Formats: sequence, C-alpha cells, structure tokens
Amino acid sequence: MDPVTPAAPSRTLRIALIGNPNTGKSTLFNNLTGLRQKTGNYPGVTVSRKAGIMKLPAGDAELIDLPGTYSLSAHSPDERVVIDVLNGRFKEIGKPDIILFVADAGNLRRNLFLASQVATLKIPMILILNQWDSVAKSGQQIDLNLLKGRMGIPVIPTIGTKDQGTADVKQAILDLLDEPKYLPEIQWPDSMNTAMEHLKVSLPCVGDELLSESETHRLLFDTHSAEVQRLKVSAEEAKREVVKAREFLRKDGMNPLVAEAMLHYRHIDGLIGGVVLKDPDLAPGTTESIDKLLLHRGWGLAAFVGMMYVVFQAVYSWAGPVMDLIEGGKVWVQDMIGPALAGTPMLQSLVLDGVIEGVGAFLIFLPQILILFAFISLLEDSGYMARAAFIMDKLFSWCGLNGKSFVPLLSSYACAIPGIMATRTIEDPKSRLATVFVAPFMSCSARLPVYILCIGAFIEPVYGPWWAGFTLFMMHFVGLAVAVPTAWFVTRFILKTKSQPFVMELPKYRAPRMRDVGYRMWQAGLEFVQKAGTIIFFITIIIWASLYFPRSDSQEPVIRSEFIAEKVADGIGTEDAIVTLLEDPDSELNQEYHLLLGSTQINQSFMGRIGKAVQPIFEPAGFDWRISVSVLASYPAREVIISTLGIIYSLGGDVDEEDGSLRAALKNSKWQEGERAETPIYTVPVVIGLMVFFALCSQCGATTSIIIKEAGLRWAIASFVYMTALAWLGAVISYQVGTRFF
Repeated sequence: MDPVTPAAPSRTLRIALIGNPNTGKSTLFNNLTGLRQKTGNYPGVTVSRKAGIMKLPAGDAELIDLPGTYSLSAHSPDERVVIDVLNGRFKEIGKPDIILFVADAGNLRRNLFLASQVATLKIPMILILNQWDSVAKSGQQIDLNLLKGRMGIPVIPTIGTKDQGTADVKQAILDLLDEPKYLPEIQWPDSMNTAMEHLKVSLPCVGDELLSESETHRLLFDTHSAEVQRLKVSAEEAKREVVKAREFLRKDGMNPLVAEAMLHYRHIDGLIGGVVLKDPDLAPGTTESIDKLLLHRGWGLAAFVGMMYVVFQAVYSWAGPVMDLIEGGKVWVQDMIGPALAGTPMLQSLVLDGVIEGVGAFLIFLPQILILFAFISLLEDSGYMARAAFIMDKLFSWCGLNGKSFVPLLSSYACAIPGIMATRTIEDPKSRLATVFVAPFMSCSARLPVYILCIGAFIEPVYGPWWAGFTLFMMHFVGLAVAVPTAWFVTRFILKTKSQPFVMELPKYRAPRMRDVGYRMWQAGLEFVQKAGTIIFFITIIIWASLYFPRSDSQEPVIRSEFIAEKVADGIGTEDAIVTLLEDPDSELNQEYHLLLGSTQINQSFMGRIGKAVQPIFEPAGFDWRISVSVLASYPAREVIISTLGIIYSLGGDVDEEDGSLRAALKNSKWQEGERAETPIYTVPVVIGLMVFFALCSQCGATTSIIIKEAGLRWAIASFVYMTALAWLGAVISYQVGTRFF
C-alpha cells in the first residue's frame, strides 16, 4: 500500500483522533474544536460518531474522534468502526489524511502497541504525549529529543486539562502538510508476508475489494475476527484459509495467537529503549494511596454506596428551586394566554392543557438530568468511574456479567437510551445482550417525578425528610436488585454465557475540568430536549385529546340541577343563593362545581373508559381506574404521569410533582364504589406499590425502540413483557404485604 499524502489546504482536511481509553482524548478533542462539534451515528451502524471543526491558518479541518481502543482487534462494534474509518470504508467520511495519536505519557510502552498497529496503514501521524505533567510525578523521565529521533514523526507533549500544547499540535499539522512523516513500521518476517499474501488471494471481500494490510492482520491474529463479515466466502471457508495461513507462522516457530504482540513489543522496545527512565525507589504516589481505600473490599464498597447516596440526594433536593422557577414561568405564560382564548373553550384547553403543558412537561425535569450528568462527568473525569466498575465486577461476575457492564447500567440511571448504546464497548456479544436486557431496570430520571410525588405527599409529611431521602435512595436500588438475578438467569439458561475476565485500565486520579463537565451537561440536556422532549410533547397532546373527548356538555344542565339540589339539602343556602355563588368564579362552591364537571367528563372520556376496562387487572395492587389510566398513558414517557394525574383530578395539566394541590387531591381521593367505597385510595402500601411498579416496568417507548435497534425485535418484546409482568407482581406483593403493617 502506498503512503497517504496529506490533502492540500485547498480542501477540508480529515484528521482522525485515536488512542487508548483514559488518555484524555476527549479533552484534547474539545480543546482543538471548541464548541464546533456535532454528534450522530456512523452510516449503517449504531456506534456514535463525534466530529468537530478545527480552525487552522490553512483552512478548516474536520477532526473525527474515534472510540477509545487498546488495539485494532475488532471484537466490539466500537473497535469495528475504528478499523473501518481508518481504512476508508465509510464513503461519506473517507480515509483520514492525518492521524493524531493520543498516548498517556506515563504509560508510553503500552500505548504504543496500538500506534504500531496503526502504522501499518501508512497514514502520516503525530504522536501526542498527553498528561505530560504526570510523568515527573510518577518518577519517570522521558528523553523527548531521543524519542523524536527514534519515532521520525512529530512528538508533542500536552496537558489537556490545562489546554497546554494545543497550539503546538496545530502547528505540527501544518508542518505535516509540507512534509509527511510516518511512524516506522514493524519489519515482518518472511513467513508473515507469505501468510498475508495467501489470505489476500484466497479471501475476496464483498465488492471484489482486496483486504488491506491491517484487515489481513486481524484475520490472521484474532481468534474471532469481525473481518469475516466483509468476506464473500462463508465463515467456515474463511476459517479454513486462516488455518492454512497460520501454518506458515507455525513452521517458522511462532504461535499465531501471540506472534503479533511479541513482534510489536519487540519493535516498540527498539524505538523507546533508553528513552524512558524511572526511579525504582520511588514511594507510592497519590493514586496508589487513594486506591488502598477506594479499592478495599469493605471500605471501597461503602465509599461507593455513600457516593451514590450523595448523588441521588442532590438530584432530589438541589433541582427543586430551579424546577419551581420553570413551573412559575409556565404558569405565568398560561395566565397570560388563557384569558385571550376564553371564548373558545376547546382551543383554550388545547393550548393551555396540551401545548403549553406539553412543553413544560419535559422542561421541568431538565434540572434533574443536568445535575445527574454533572455527577457522572465528575466521576468519569476524576478517574473514579473505572474504580467503581472494578468494585462492581466482584458483584456482577457471578451472574455472567463483568465490570464493563457497570458503565452502561450507571448511565441508564440517567436514561436507558445512552446506557443501552454504551453496551457497544462490551466485546462478548452474549454479555452485551444480557446487559441490554437488564439496563431498563435501572431507575431513570423519568421515574423521579413518581418517586418525588409519592414520597413528598405520603412519606415525608409522616416520617420526615431523612426517611424521604432514604426512600428515594432505596427506590433506585429496587431495579438493580432485580436486574442482577435476571442477568444470572438470562446468561445461565438462555444465552449460556461463559464467565469473561475483566480487564480495565485504572487511570490516575486527576481534577475534573469544569469546562468539559459543563459541555457534557449541555449535550445531555440538548439531547433530552430534542429527543425525549418531542415524544413527551406529542404524548401530552394525545392524552389531552383522549381525556377531552367525547364531551359531556349536554349533561351539564342535569349535573348543575343535581348539584344545586344537593347543596340546598345540605343546608348551604337557598337555591337563589347557591346560583349566585356558582356564578362567582372566585367562590369555593364554583370551584367545587367545576371539579365535579371535570370528574364527570373524565369518567366518560375515551381514557376513562379504557382505565375502567383494565382496572380489574390492577385492583390487586390497590390501583383504582385513575391510577390505571395514568400508568397506561405514561408508557411512551414515564414523566407524563404527573400531568395525566393533574388532568384526571381536574387540576389542569400544569401541575408538577411538587404541586400542593395535586398532593392534596391524592390524599383526599377515595374509592367511588365497591367494598372499599369512601375509603382512601392512596395509602402507604398503595404508593409503595406504585413506586415499585414504576421502578420495575419498562422505562418508556423510546427505550423499547432502542432495544429493537440494538438487539432486535424479539429481545425488545421479551423485555417489555417480562418487565411489565414483574412490575405488576411487585406492585401486588408490595400492596398485599404492606396492608398487613400499615
């Protein structure tokens, strides 16, 4: 393969940013592009694509941030994308003109293994030694001039968290345009060249393309190479030809499964021999000292639980003032617009209870999502997230998962959609499927409104704020407690997954960069508003229509007469006095009458009829038809339950989980008929059962859609049916057992 000549400045350069995980690659990407970034998916696959525009004196350059990987062995979808991009398999993207290779300066030898593999692509490269300040702290010395001479390419030391070295990287790119430089390639033995030629001739690709050198390496060296999917021949025929090619290596005295690592590291040692010096008597650093506590079998788990408790307490309490501000703004807008539409009741209801409520229904939860993503970013950037995964591996290994499942599961606490997408980094397909299946059990932020409403109305007033926070904390572990045994059953009896060794690099602790934390919060909030917000808005309109139609206006005179007669009989006043009070919009009697009208309307609406039809199914859990309606209406977006309850109880769709009127309506709500007539609907066992139901049921319609995309329709249906049945069973048990104690 001929070396790639960098593109002329007359067109946009295409530059790939690649490196191992935990090397600060994302921070450098942000430094080089600023906010000129966009995200999406690679064509034809579900792996997230992140690209940005980098300003250079010679013109704009497109910087592509590739997923972090330790090698080019393509087992996971993320690793598959790295190879495809570097080989130019995505026609819309094209082959990179320059590679920026980001290495952890404190772990140079290990990082250069991937760089040595990438060198076979013959693309001009710049080596970035990031976290340069950690070299001296670890007792190492790097002879930078000697390293530059050995490498033959630009070598730039950077400190990404301090934005140091960014200008030098841009200048090195400009210099590379004038004089392309390549990392020295490994010199393969003759048996290797023979084996690769055999594969290129015997294994044609789809489209009659020849395998590239790096793709040939993957077939030759990897145990289960994803490159087989690109071949014209069957997997069995490909395996036979690979076995024949490996025989050339065996005849030369090499084991094909370890030959690549052995040859690459021999090549790397020749490049960096004498470059890195380390003091053998150096005392353990700060990272090692902290890890003695945070990785301890007992104290480490206690620290993890304590940290998670702080996170969820913050989500519960810190977001309150901002949510109140958003709620006040929504009410102000409704008060401004409402009187102007008073002449057309249906349009007024549509705008106030549908459109404005639809917007407010997702904006009200934005503060909670931002706080949660802020904590996740802080934990990741500080280096603790990897430790948490290491700790959780001990808990997950028995059920067929490993510590790599922890990050997707933790992400699902914010939203199952990014959590399920994060499973792409799990190499084993069966472990990935099992993680996708249990990820929706994690209690996402959309369930928070249900918890906050129930806890604020029935737990906190009786048991105090401490028990309120503790209850919220425990509700987030209900799903986890069910997910782990579920994963054991799925991996043991359905997927029959073998236990996988857990390998994850533990980065050094470092201070998070607040700019990166803020930018990640911005991205998370924007994605929530654009994707989840659209669904929530649409569903709010549907709910409004199903509760508004068919109208009961023809029955209003009868209802009015019966109401007046009832009040006269109760001794409230004469008929004329009651009529006068009904015409006063500020009188309590007028408000009571309109609540009665609203209740009658909901009773005969489409949604009311559906709720009554399914109510017998939920009755063992203590749910009446109004709770049943709310449960059904909230499936597309769980947070919609709050506005649904507000509409059902004739309070309008503008209520939130903190609204005193909604909480009062729930407390005063009573059974209308049957053996429990005139008894309270919402008791402690009922609200616990309701919270358990939402903790275990499928997160939302969007989650089902992403499971279809990532795992297939069969797994999505199985997930929905299993979680719904489990949620119903959990609610029934909570109610039936709870009624014996409360």
